[in-house]
Amino acid sequence: MITASNRAAAGVYPDRSGPVVADRLRAMGCSVLGPWVVPDGPPVGEALVRASDERVDAVLTTGGTGLTPQDRTPEETRALLSFEIPGVAEALRSAGREKGVPTAILSRGLAGVVERDGHRMIVVNLPGSRGGVSDGMDVLEQVLGHAIDQLGGGDHPRVNETGE
Repeated sequence: MITASNRAAAGVYPDRSGPVVADRLRAMGCSVLGPWVVPDGPPVGEALVRASDERVDAVLTTGGTGLTPQDRTPEETRALLSFEIPGVAEALRSAGREKGVPTAILSRGLAGVVERDGHRMIVVNLPGSRGGVSDGMDVLEQVLGHAIDQLGGGDHPRVNETGE
């Protein structure tokens, strides 16, 4: 769990979005490291490498996905990705838009897989707002466990002939 916020990292105000994500992950039964609060830019990439070194299954980032010159989370993430999972990023933007937030489509957040030193880790960039991360978690709660299972070699769940 990484929060990219220049002001929160500088102590101007507390991290408001990271705790929302951490609480939602814990409610899903996940162990959570962080949130690690870092300035946007290269510190995000450094935190992602640290998470990979700690062998975590998934990292959710908040913040740094907008259009300002300081918003560099997608660039730092993309530099580490072996491949993207575009449907996740699209679903996150769509969920915000469907909840009446037209600016959700401006998020440049990515989702993908980092492969380093024999370890594979899912990374998902969420927006920095509390509402945006809550909407994002509504999406991720439905697929994150399955994605992590597949990342480790798990197969798709089998459906019997009656569709159950």
